[in-house]
Amino acid sequence: MTDEKFPPQKNFPAGYVPPKVWTWDSASGGAFANINRPIAGPTHEKVLPVGKHPLQLYSLGTPNGVKVTIMLEELLAAGHSGAEYDAWLIDIGKGDQFGSGFVEVNPNSKIPAMMDHRPKGGGAPVRIFESGSILTYLAEKFGAFLPRDVRGRTEAMSWLFWQMGAAPFLGGGFGHFYAYAPMKIEYAINRYAMEVKRQLDVLNRHLAGHEYMAGTEYSIADIAIWPWYGRLAAKAAYDDAGEFLAVDEYQHLQRWMKKVGERPAAQRGSMVNRTFGDPARQLRERHDASDFETKTQDKAAGN
Repeated sequence: MTDEKFPPQKNFPAGYVPPKVWTWDSASGGAFANINRPIAGPTHEKVLPVGKHPLQLYSLGTPNGVKVTIMLEELLAAGHSGAEYDAWLIDIGKGDQFGSGFVEVNPNSKIPAMMDHRPKGGGAPVRIFESGSILTYLAEKFGAFLPRDVRGRTEAMSWLFWQMGAAPFLGGGFGHFYAYAPMKIEYAINRYAMEVKRQLDVLNRHLAGHEYMAGTEYSIADIAIWPWYGRLAAKAAYDDAGEFLAVDEYQHLQRWMKKVGERPAAQRGSMVNRTFGDPARQLRERHDASDFETKTQDKAAGN
């Protein structure tokens, strides 16, 4: 029987018909085929390292990972010495996120994940996973970067949750089909480009009347949104995606992107667990503040 709504000859690839029951084809994942799988749990035994600081971060310098390292660097810059941390590299390309130790910290096998070995109130170590949860945990632990009045706090939390819900359209949707999929699919690129443009307009309209996302106070909302949408606005995401999406037209977003990017803590946080780009901007692991001066990848490689 012919499907009149979706005739197979018009599908992509031509003739494709979804099966009655989906089965996994490991070759269909594009750039990430080697790390994607439809089940959870560890694939191998691997104990996570633990450094000298109470806060142990296991991450990679992707936008979600950068959120947390910026937050930690901001806390240290604000004088919260208890925010000293060890940042261990989790190489998702090699499957580190499926090691037994990492899965114990994050059963979802996604970076970032954190252990607090000295939680507020004492007791056993606390695990925290999901970047938005980590930002909130740290803000509440140190009483910083989250407004204390009900209106400011609610605004910051609303934008934090906006980012958590919106970014998959940018990364897993637009970014995947524009830069990583094994073929260019016009429908998919157009669909997600439209949504990302709408999101950029949401941000631009809001920032037209606000210095920061929650008003006049820099907060975890800015820290969460900047690594994703600031990077896109700076034309530093998905090859030529900034030009493709005409990001220069969002002038208020551009102003905010540059203002946050000028913060020294944002610059330092963007270097941690980074494995690509300028070697002088890569600090693959961070265990001490002095590492930014002595252990970047250009120095580690002897350049």
